[in-house]
Amino acid sequence: MSRRRVVITGLGCVTALAESADELFTALCAGKSGVSTIESFDTSAFPVKFGGEIKSFDVTNYVDQRESKRMDRFAQFAIAAASQAINDSGLDFAKEDPYRVGVIVATGIGGIKELEEQHIKLLDKGPKKVSPFCIPRLMANAASGDIAIHYGLRGPNFCVSSACASANHAIGEAFCNIASGRSDVMITGGTEAALTPLGLASFCAARSLSTRNDDPAAASRPFDKDRDGFVLAEGAGLLILEEYEHAKKRGANIYAELLGYSATDDGYHITAPLPDGAGAAKTMELALMDAGVEKEKVDYINAHGTATELNDIAESAAIKSVFDKRAYKVRVSSTKSGLGHLLGASAAVELIVCVKTLNESLIPPTINLENQDERCDPKMDFVPLKARETTVNIAMSNSFGFGGHNSCLVVGKV
Repeated sequence: MSRRRVVITGLGCVTALAESADELFTALCAGKSGVSTIESFDTSAFPVKFGGEIKSFDVTNYVDQRESKRMDRFAQFAIAAASQAINDSGLDFAKEDPYRVGVIVATGIGGIKELEEQHIKLLDKGPKKVSPFCIPRLMANAASGDIAIHYGLRGPNFCVSSACASANHAIGEAFCNIASGRSDVMITGGTEAALTPLGLASFCAARSLSTRNDDPAAASRPFDKDRDGFVLAEGAGLLILEEYEHAKKRGANIYAELLGYSATDDGYHITAPLPDGAGAAKTMELALMDAGVEKEKVDYINAHGTATELNDIAESAAIKSVFDKRAYKVRVSSTKSGLGHLLGASAAVELIVCVKTLNESLIPPTINLENQDERCDPKMDFVPLKARETTVNIAMSNSFGFGGHNSCLVVGKV
């Protein structure tokens, strides 16, 4: 059986910068930052006091209060983004076979807020005070389950958790599900709400984070010589994937076609990438092969670009390894410079950015890139500081995670 075509028909997101795909893309292209001082808890004892925190989010704009109370913050973000994406797609599930519609939503960490709160209750008041909703809130698959329950969907439903590659893996598996004929529609992406005391303290202890407390908006500096770590953020990105003929038949607005997907592992270190970027390079090569796209056709790469020294250098090397001399012509940017790092949700938000780039012929910049690290090759174009108007027909989105996980998606105009 020939592989079925898979298209993207709906976009939704909740981030520190904006609460819709259109507003997010506009803000990123304007060079704005969603990174600011943390307000949701006391950071006086922490070496890092800022992040990509969502300040004003009201889940009751999407579900009723009773339903929302059964969800941890990470699942609330997911159902909000899913609601946006479904509305954007124009899907009417009453007209769909519920067994042909699935949900795959990723998270790197899951319900850490619930875990923290219930652990405090356990220590302070004893086991009888732990909530009966603790497990349904904290489990990593809660977001995908909550979405399916809310909309009455009965197709494939599971969670992918592979650190910062999670959402690309989820989207890739959803893509494969439709391409193989097992489903017609998939709701997919990633969500994360790890900007909590324990989450922040853990990354501080690992010395992974920027400590630029005096200027949070300038803290995320991918590919910049003056970088000092990544910025922890929260949020969600969800997309509607649909079989091409199914979308055409119902007259859907098709944003783009998902062309290819690949995943590998470095098999090297639990947190560090292969120094020469060989694993990342192989993943990009395999994704292009899966898509049937020649490297000369790629116009834009949304980089993993975390603003950590090891990642930036390895990813730059990987791009050069794959694209050779064309590495100096393809545009590369890291939107984590404006959003911070959403961990298991980052890849989904970044694919949304790629889709918008195809549609708007505008590449968002790598803000804060003022002094490009020579080890990231000064001849490479990381679209510093200002958005770039240019036609983009094919884009790639890279995401790599602790554990050595590598993932890449290829998307193009229909």
